[in-house]
Amino acid sequence: MTIAVQPPSPVPAVADAAAAVDAEGLTTQLVVLVSTRAVLTLPDDALVLSPATLTISPATGKILSVVPAVLPRSAFPAGATTRYVDYSPHLLLPGLVDAHVHLNEPGRTAWEGFATGTRAAAAGGVTTVVDMPLNAIPPTTTLAGFQAKLAASRGQCWVDVAFYGGVIPGNADQLLPLVEAGVRGFKGFLVHSGVDEFPAVAAADIARALHTLRDTPTTLMFHAEMLPPIADSVGDVVQTSAPPAAPVGPLAAYATFLASRPPVFETCALEQIVWLAAEAAAATDLLHLHIVHLSATEGIPILRAARDHNRLNITAETCFHYLGLAADAIADGDTRHKCCPPIRSQTNQDGLWAELARPDSVITTVVSDHSPCTPDLKLLPGHLATTAAAAPGPPYMHPSDSGVDVTMPGEEEEEEAKKDGSKPQTGAPDPAAEQVMSLAAASTAAAAAAAASAAAVDPADEAISVDITTADDNKAVAATCGDFFAAWGGIASVGLGLPILYTEAQRRQQQQQQKQTCGHSGETKDVLSILDIVRLCCQATAQQVGLAHRKGGLRAGLDADVCVFDDSADWTLSAGEMRWKNRCSPWEGHRFQGRVQATWLRGQAVFALGGGGAAHDGFVCGRPVGTAIVEKRTARSGVPARVKAAAAETTTTTTTTTTMTRAAVVEDVTA
Repeated sequence: MTIAVQPPSPVPAVADAAAAVDAEGLTTQLVVLVSTRAVLTLPDDALVLSPATLTISPATGKILSVVPAVLPRSAFPAGATTRYVDYSPHLLLPGLVDAHVHLNEPGRTAWEGFATGTRAAAAGGVTTVVDMPLNAIPPTTTLAGFQAKLAASRGQCWVDVAFYGGVIPGNADQLLPLVEAGVRGFKGFLVHSGVDEFPAVAAADIARALHTLRDTPTTLMFHAEMLPPIADSVGDVVQTSAPPAAPVGPLAAYATFLASRPPVFETCALEQIVWLAAEAAAATDLLHLHIVHLSATEGIPILRAARDHNRLNITAETCFHYLGLAADAIADGDTRHKCCPPIRSQTNQDGLWAELARPDSVITTVVSDHSPCTPDLKLLPGHLATTAAAAPGPPYMHPSDSGVDVTMPGEEEEEEAKKDGSKPQTGAPDPAAEQVMSLAAASTAAAAAAAASAAAVDPADEAISVDITTADDNKAVAATCGDFFAAWGGIASVGLGLPILYTEAQRRQQQQQQKQTCGHSGETKDVLSILDIVRLCCQATAQQVGLAHRKGGLRAGLDADVCVFDDSADWTLSAGEMRWKNRCSPWEGHRFQGRVQATWLRGQAVFALGGGGAAHDGFVCGRPVGTAIVEKRTARSGVPARVKAAAAETTTTTTTTTTMTRAAVVEDVTA
């Protein structure tokens, strides 16, 4: 096999590499990485598995050449000017680009920070993370907030870090300045985010963001959960008119939590986003719409119709925990598994894998959604509590994290009235609110009765699922029972994605082979190869955030970001091997196939498993060498070519219909 853009002979390749360094006016220095197996990127962006020799300039941090063969050490200049490393038989992969990470700095550094989060990323072969705009204080919703985050990151990053901005009510005038400053995209919530400084957007806010960004090369992303309609009017009103589906059953039972956030929460939000984008005709070749952490397979047909029939430039991501964990195996009280949207059934997981395997999949990327917290906020029961020391607690958070505020309608006004001595405003009864109150009261009573009968629990304790008034009291109660409704929702996993995905892919492949051995015929529908994993976690994530001209592939001219992966390694994750700040994760104790052996960032060795001595924990470069990526995004790196091709195959222009009644967007977004 010959890569067209590379010299066909190994000798010219080496000569060209050395000449390229000399042409820069530098001392001839060369890093050469070789292996019998590597995933290389061809000029047309296709991926191939091949032997490879990578020549790298340490001065520029770029790949100089890629030769599809293993060249010997003798083919390169002798002496200390050349560093030659043969990683055979391990795989050379592009450094992963994790496009969904919460680093929480500044403001909530007890949860995570640039130093610890990026160390964990580097140890897992991730060479670029994209930091989410919320959970830091201030959030990245203004230019000043972005500058504060950049200042906090300086000198702390072990990998390269890019940034998203946030869309919240009232910050439309900040979006274009943030684009100019270098954010890679924007994220908004259709439900309460869990932190008060990052409020949810309503239909008018979404429409204004679409209008503002429609001619801008960026990505507009949404946490797609919203409450299903409880009346003829939805849209803006529904965002604050009701709590989540009231729990019926023990609050420590995962089944109770799962039932409270059904797939319709996701499908309603998707329908709303698609409808608004279609009305605005805003999802163009420049503005890319993206759905973060898709959990429910019921959302896939909506996205496919939006792309193929409505001609929207829209994609979705899913997460490692949705692909490697299933509700069927989650123990009651183990709130390490809580996230929103929730981890769903094994059948749902199978559907996600089947979609990923489709050549025209609407799920184009897989990310971690690393969202850690201090262990105390997980409210784990004693037998599941980790040994990690809990850092000082952050400002009080809404227990519904990344979901819906469970404060009942009118409750916040009553609390404010108590503070200033005034009486809350009253008026005509709100039928929707009354319906919610009635439903919540009935559900809570039923839940309390069931719990009291089964475990002699004080029914009053069950009320914390709906009536959150005293945070400290509720935490004390929940801490004894692993309350899924009061615990913080978020899963720590940055740096674990590659072994998670590879392990599950191998398991599914083995199952398929066993079926065929037993005489069961049938097409393999959900098996991913290492090429697929690289596409989903490196190439497409780089494209999603406009960094494909630098990141996500092993090709001449790109950053020399390399992950060395031993796909034969068998290991079990212990708490001591977690490198993020708080060692609390549902992946503890899981057995994996495949482990990252080394990570190179722009031609510099950052991590080597077992290297650097015990004091350095594998980090061989001595100091953080990552940088903040603040270059302005351009139109040269859009959505993956396979997504455009899939949309082009469909010529039907019919518009999808939904069962929801659409609320009018009353604000003039052109004002």
